[in-house]
Amino acid sequence: MVLTIRQRLFAEAEAKELAVRDFACTFLGLISSPDGTLIMQIGDGGVVVDLGHGLQLPLTPMAGEYANMTHFITDEDAVSRLETFTSTGRAHKVAAFTDGIQRLALNMLDNSPHVPFFTPFFNGLAAATQEQLDLLPELLKQFLSSPAVNERTDDDKTLALALWAE
Repeated sequence: MVLTIRQRLFAEAEAKELAVRDFACTFLGLISSPDGTLIMQIGDGGVVVDLGHGLQLPLTPMAGEYANMTHFITDEDAVSRLETFTSTGRAHKVAAFTDGIQRLALNMLDNSPHVPFFTPFFNGLAAATQEQLDLLPELLKQFLSSPAVNERTDDDKTLALALWAE
């Protein structure tokens, strides 16, 4: 999967006559089924997951050699830097996020999920009607661009949420 993503990024850079570094990005991935879960990561940001025992951050966000640096899927050593976590349980709740909201989403002292950050999202998803789910992308965009969030970060802000549906 990582090799395929890298190939596509390199091909896109070549097609647009741009440097590969113009496509530098971190990588967060999750595959979950009733038989197990695989989480993958290159770089910062994170994947918080509930495997049936409460929220956890199985992989610590990566930091680079210097402050505000990280590792990217386009780096030469990306494949060797790939970190993975596997579990025999399915993911009941998932939140993947970029480093822009890392300080909101995590307790930075011990790299654990800041549960009060995630609770409203997961509770809202679980109780939402289809009409409400259709409104969610715009509401999430408004939240991530709100003054309350922007006061705490000036970095990119992406949050992807998922619940296991029975």
